[in-house]
Amino acid sequence: MTTELLDAALVEEATKKSGLIWVQGTAGPERALWHVWHEGAALLVGDGPGEQPLPGLADGGTATVTVRSKDKGGRLVGWRAKVVELGAGTEAWEGAVAELKGKRLNAVDGEGMPARWARECRVVRLEPLVGAGVLAASDGDLAAPPLPTGAITRDAVPSGLPRLLGRRRRG
Repeated sequence: MTTELLDAALVEEATKKSGLIWVQGTAGPERALWHVWHEGAALLVGDGPGEQPLPGLADGGTATVTVRSKDKGGRLVGWRAKVVELGAGTEAWEGAVAELKGKRLNAVDGEGMPARWARECRVVRLEPLVGAGVLAASDGDLAAPPLPTGAITRDAVPSGLPRLLGRRRRG
């Protein structure tokens, strides 16, 4: 019993302090997702326009969560979670959205965000599975190749540009 309490405290404290968690659902790759810790679970919002994708996080399913160190970026703890999708308009949804809204950065619609989330997004709770314990640390490198994307880099900087910008500052 003591080990379970210590594991629960470790999961909660590490997840609260981390800005991102790495989540892998039943399908799809592991993804870095922003979250809020509230009432014993990690809350996520996504799968809508302008929000993070939540692939493989189906209601009633499970997920594996890896928490990274905020300062060093290394793995602190891993844990298994039960995925619970919150229905829009319910008391649990309202409480979750109130917490998420305060932490959402760079939202385009500000005060209209909860209404948009109710129409177009999913709000998900990742509840730590009691008794599952924390995941053992991996011995190897946890780096993964980047996910495929349509984004491209711009062309190389023209060779004369640094000189041109340097002259502008002096003058």
